[in-house]
Amino acid sequence: MFIRRTKTGTSVDGNDYYTFRLVVSQRVGDKVRQRTLLNLGRYFSLPREQWGPLCTRIDDIISGQLSMEAPPEEIETLAQRYAARLIANRSEQNDNENATDYQEVDVASLELVRPRSIGVEHVGLEAIKSLNIPKILEEAGLNKVQRDVAIGAIIGRMAEPGSERATWQWLTERSGLGELMDVDFESMSVMRLYRTSDLLVQHRHEIEDALFSHITDLFSLTTTVTLYDLTNTFFEGNMTGNDKAQRGHSKEKRSDCPLVTLGLILDDSGFIRGSQMFAGNVSESKTLQIMLEQLKAPKGALVIMDRGIATQANIDWLIEHHYRYLVVSRERTRSFDPDQAVEITTASDHSIKIHKVINEEKTEARLYCHSDQRQAKEKAITKRFIDRFEAGLHKIADSLTKPRGTKKRDKVLERIGRLKEKSKGIGQHYKIDISLDESGNTVTGITWEQKPVEGTQLTDPGIYCLRTNELQWDEAALWKTYTMLTDLEAVFRSLKSELGLRPIYHHKKERTDGHLFITVLAYQAVQVIRRKLKDNGINDSWSSLRKILSGQQRVTATFKQKDGHTLHIRKTTVAEPKLKKIYDALKTLLSPGRTKKTIN
Repeated sequence: MFIRRTKTGTSVDGNDYYTFRLVVSQRVGDKVRQRTLLNLGRYFSLPREQWGPLCTRIDDIISGQLSMEAPPEEIETLAQRYAARLIANRSEQNDNENATDYQEVDVASLELVRPRSIGVEHVGLEAIKSLNIPKILEEAGLNKVQRDVAIGAIIGRMAEPGSERATWQWLTERSGLGELMDVDFESMSVMRLYRTSDLLVQHRHEIEDALFSHITDLFSLTTTVTLYDLTNTFFEGNMTGNDKAQRGHSKEKRSDCPLVTLGLILDDSGFIRGSQMFAGNVSESKTLQIMLEQLKAPKGALVIMDRGIATQANIDWLIEHHYRYLVVSRERTRSFDPDQAVEITTASDHSIKIHKVINEEKTEARLYCHSDQRQAKEKAITKRFIDRFEAGLHKIADSLTKPRGTKKRDKVLERIGRLKEKSKGIGQHYKIDISLDESGNTVTGITWEQKPVEGTQLTDPGIYCLRTNELQWDEAALWKTYTMLTDLEAVFRSLKSELGLRPIYHHKKERTDGHLFITVLAYQAVQVIRRKLKDNGINDSWSSLRKILSGQQRVTATFKQKDGHTLHIRKTTVAEPKLKKIYDALKTLLSPGRTKKTIN
């Protein structure tokens, strides 16, 4: 066994191209011929002086021989990889895994090698097949290799969230996905993953349209409700070459970093209809028209959005284009008549009172909602702000009695103004007076009195207002529909915390878009899995499911036989009870991957 280098061509600048093969010499009749065992590809970079030790180590692994001394890490890694491929190529797959096959082996010689995760890969691949993603990618113009890499990137984001480089390391070092797909991910370069990401972005809209159309048919979804919201995530680094990386208000409190914004349109089942990437400093209210027009949201759909997007201009545009809307009102005045309210009970047995008011033109309704839970929360928040504001006033008053304290009238008023600015609106509820000396320039005292402004959070805690032009639905139906926006927040949390949306390390704009889009596709597959599990009473988060799934591995057991040969068996570990429950709910195999046996 040895390595052969063969010249395959020359580039325009004079550089030679080579390919590398692992070959063995065999006598055929009276001639000696070379037979290729493995194609090592163009990117085989091991120095020539280490080729011999590598071949020796490969032969030792296949024959079950122990190495006299540990080889260098690079040689051992390559030897394990190539030996596993050779064993797989020679293996005999058992058509009937229950068939009896006795072998006489030395138990003490047992070695367990090449553990690879298989659980997340198994359910992820089944979800991707059920979503028809391979066919969708083919219709988008991706060839077989590009489709395989794209599927690897999506499942990698589901299994071990991170950057594309982290996904590449997972695919090449720790995952058994290649065995399920019959793809050699271990020889794949990281650039292959990046280039496939670029292709996905180029075909994003046609992929999303075809995917959501298939989801609609698969689950018999209605598309009468459309949820829209935005979130942002941050970059690591300055990202000066990416015009979407802009400073803005970070929802993760990372305003110290450049941001990029992701807009999502979902249906009421939680599946993503479409996505769009915006600059980190984009105004939320200016994105709605772009998204609805670009993603062709059906006319007459009920659009649900939060108050950051629900400007009057956007509401007028929705009415003009024949959309219905259900939004949080931007009005600050709180109004609620408990005698006119309808009481409903939430799924968690909490009471919500809703007072519905229809305008004189009969074109819009306002729903004034009161929640005891929200009231308790807002009271606690208000108390904290009041305590902080009054502590600031006491600090200003105490400084007047100190020899070096601030006493100048303009300076004291300036301090009071800054305190009001930071008070989160509490300052409006206080009347503050200052006492001056005869010169009128020095403050001698400060007093304050709380005078609550009616119709605010201080006087009417627990009240919020919804606006809608859907007048046929009752209060309970409208409120329960609006709570779907809470589910959208859960989607964003899943994208960020469970599927590696944050942070972003890419410097190029298209690579940033690719990172976000792969995460969106991974979410769609996760949503399929969780929807099926929920129908069977399993409501775990994806993080919890992933921990259970990751426990299943594929392992090669190697024995020395009595006749001197070496027996290699590649098999998946037995599914434990929690994992078996998941597999049963998904109606999938308990032991993914066939048992493979090789005798050398």
